[in-house]
Amino acid sequence: MLTKRIIPCLDVDAGRVVKGVSFVDLQDAGDPKELAALYDRQGGDELVFLDITASAHGRDTMVEVVRQVSEEVFIPLTVGGGIRSADDVQRLLRAGADKVSVNTAALNDPELLAEGARRFGSQCIVLAIDAKRVDPGGLSDGQSDGSDLGLNEGSGWEVYVRGGRTPTGIDAVKWAVRAVEMGAGEILLTSMDADGQQTGYDLHLTRAVGQAVPVPVIVSGGAGTLEHMYDAFTEGCADAALAASIFHYGTYTIGQAKEYLNQRGVPVRL
Repeated sequence: MLTKRIIPCLDVDAGRVVKGVSFVDLQDAGDPKELAALYDRQGGDELVFLDITASAHGRDTMVEVVRQVSEEVFIPLTVGGGIRSADDVQRLLRAGADKVSVNTAALNDPELLAEGARRFGSQCIVLAIDAKRVDPGGLSDGQSDGSDLGLNEGSGWEVYVRGGRTPTGIDAVKWAVRAVEMGAGEILLTSMDADGQQTGYDLHLTRAVGQAVPVPVIVSGGAGTLEHMYDAFTEGCADAALAASIFHYGTYTIGQAKEYLNQRGVPVRL
């Protein structure tokens, strides 16, 4: 049986780890190198590094910070933010990333997923989806592309891009399915509604995507207790649980999370 993964996340802005609520009101949470080393020692299965303002500001990911973080960890490192081409993917892999997460650029040009999978293997290409709940069949102010990815008769979650700033009119579940067909090897799925609330993951969203795609789904946004992680694995069809606040501020350690899950019958790497 495959073990479930616990993944701490470093949301980085201007070289510092930050954490907000529903993608706003960002507060400083520490130095990325120090936190990366801490989570490696605690037994994190992987580490996610997201340069959360790179796409919105139209700049490249902070490669030097990524290189510094990669030197502190001996677990797989996923890096995202500001990636616009397969050459960007290559640059980050050379800087120490094991996987690269794409979001805005993949929606602008889905061929990026195919080219990335072709050049580096689909196991290196993670599609990040920032999703927000909408009325079923309804449209936000985002402009749908008119394709079969639109929200009409969709799942009820809309994809946002540019660090959660821009609605797209595209259905999250449909986009996940299309992205995997294009070459994405994993889905990093964040509920914007639950992000930073610490009231639990959006299990309906996670289950909808997890049942629709044949690749691993990382659930993100909303972890406040260890039971929330248990629910994500047992009810939400998640393969991995990502968390930030509960680890950054010392509410729980990764070891405590794994021991709790192990005691409740969830297979984890101890």
